[in-house]
Amino acid sequence: MAPASTSPAAEPRPRQALAKSTLLGGVADLDAAVSLRLHALFLPVPRLLLKALEVAGDGRIWLPVPISLLLISTTNSPSTVSPLLVGLVAGLVLDIAFVGLAKLIFRRPRPAYNAADMYVAVAVDHWSFPSGHSSRAFLVAAFLAAGSGLPREALYLWAAATSASRVLLGRHYVLDVVAGAWLGVLEAWLSNLILSYLCAGGSFLVC
Repeated sequence: MAPASTSPAAEPRPRQALAKSTLLGGVADLDAAVSLRLHALFLPVPRLLLKALEVAGDGRIWLPVPISLLLISTTNSPSTVSPLLVGLVAGLVLDIAFVGLAKLIFRRPRPAYNAADMYVAVAVDHWSFPSGHSSRAFLVAAFLAAGSGLPREALYLWAAATSASRVLLGRHYVLDVVAGAWLGVLEAWLSNLILSYLCAGGSFLVC
C-alpha cells in the first residue's frame, strides 16, 4: 500500500509563526477587553457630547473646508498662497491615503457593540484599525501647533478628547486610536517637510 500523502495545508505550522499568532491574538484580546471596560465605565457620559467630538474630527469637514479656503485665497490673491493651508491640505491627503491603506491591510472589524448610528463614507470605514478620527485630529493638532500660533495645549486637548471619544462611543479599540495618534503626528511631520521643500524651492508660496 502506498503511503498516504500529506498535503501542505495539513502540515504543522512553524513554532515561530504559531507563537507570533498567539502573541498577537493575546494582545488583541486584551485590547478588546480593556476597550469594552472603558466603554461600559463611561456610559454615563452624554452621548451628545461624544457625537459632537465625532463630528468635530470628521474628514467630511476637515478636507473640504481647507481646500475651499485655499481655493478662495488663491482666487482673491493669486500671487500669495497660504503655506498653512497648503501644508494642512497635503497632510489631510496623506492621512486619507495612509489610513485607507492600513485599514485594507489589517482589516480589523469594529467592536461588536458599536452602535448603528455611524455614517460610513467609504468601504474601508467598515474596518477599525487605525482610527481615522484619531490620526486626523493629531495631524491637525501637531501641524497647527508647529506654526499657527494657536495654543498647543488646547489643540492637543481637543485631539486627545476626540480620540478618547472613539473608544467611549464603541467605534474603536484603544490600540486603534493610539496607532492613529502616532500616525497623525507622523503625517504632520511629513506635511512640514513638504512645506519646507516647497518654500525652499522658490515656489508660488510666500513663506
